[in-house]
Amino acid sequence: MKNENGFPSLLERFFTQRLIAQRRVSEHTIASYRDTFRLLLQFVEQLLGKPPSRLAVTDLEPSVIGAFLNDLEKHRGNTARSRNLRLTAIRSFYRYLAFEEPAQSGLIHRVLAIPGKRYEKRLIGFLTRPEIDALLAAPDLSTWTGRRDHAFLLVAVQTGLRLSEMTSLGRADVVLTTGAHVHCIGKGRKERCTPLTKQAVRTLKVWLKEPPRGAGDIVFPSARGNRLSADGVQLLLAKHVASASQRCASLGTKRVTPHLLRHTAAMELLQAGVDRSLIALWLGHESIETTQMYLDADLALKERALAKTTPLKGRASRRYQPDDKLLAFLKSL
Repeated sequence: MKNENGFPSLLERFFTQRLIAQRRVSEHTIASYRDTFRLLLQFVEQLLGKPPSRLAVTDLEPSVIGAFLNDLEKHRGNTARSRNLRLTAIRSFYRYLAFEEPAQSGLIHRVLAIPGKRYEKRLIGFLTRPEIDALLAAPDLSTWTGRRDHAFLLVAVQTGLRLSEMTSLGRADVVLTTGAHVHCIGKGRKERCTPLTKQAVRTLKVWLKEPPRGAGDIVFPSARGNRLSADGVQLLLAKHVASASQRCASLGTKRVTPHLLRHTAAMELLQAGVDRSLIALWLGHESIETTQMYLDADLALKERALAKTTPLKGRASRRYQPDDKLLAFLKSL
């Protein structure tokens, strides 16, 4: 008889009841949490010599979770940011356990007390207008894949849609008449419509006249007519970045990812004077504060603000000369 309060049953119910039925989280969240627990269970099996189906809640104590998180960084090469995302999934499960297994409250609270790791928050990257132009000119328009890639890159840079939103676009989601826009369901199952420029409309009209592949309902399909995978998009992007770097050398110094195209769309809006609240709506951000990172990264905007200020009248500085050997030592540190 299956133990309803055993760890395997609790984990199954966490996914099927808590995440899917009650919270109705997105498929991307499910995939992220699933991968976290697959890695965790494989690690625990190696550490304790027990298969996942025989584990008890008490086997996954804080020291084991901590060892797993350290292993992610040391042996899998995960960044602190990725480590924290794995910890978020684990915390979510243990908050669920707090209701299902109150007798284990001590263990649960100690796991929930594991801190996230602090890391340096770097300025976001984005493409400049010459880099955008070079990238869009890279695909070979005499081929089917080249025409698809050109349309894909143009829409991605103009709309700022997430990778999953781009690859899941269906023909019914694209409106090319008056009020042209694309419709998507993004993070948190939030619907939004993003307007299209005239250039994007012209490009999509031409692209959608291509003979459909597969079921024909995907806007940017693979050669077999299926939905493009994340790896497939990264490969096509790397290919065109390498080609575009010959025309625009600065592209070769940047790590261009699908998410960088989203950042580029946001920076284009910001530099055009669009308000932060509208950019947040455009990108589907949960909070306007998320959009703050684009302000932090825009040096040109800061320079324009500096130009509007009145210069301060300072005095010519003189080099500081310490009058004591001890002070000189301290200054040298």
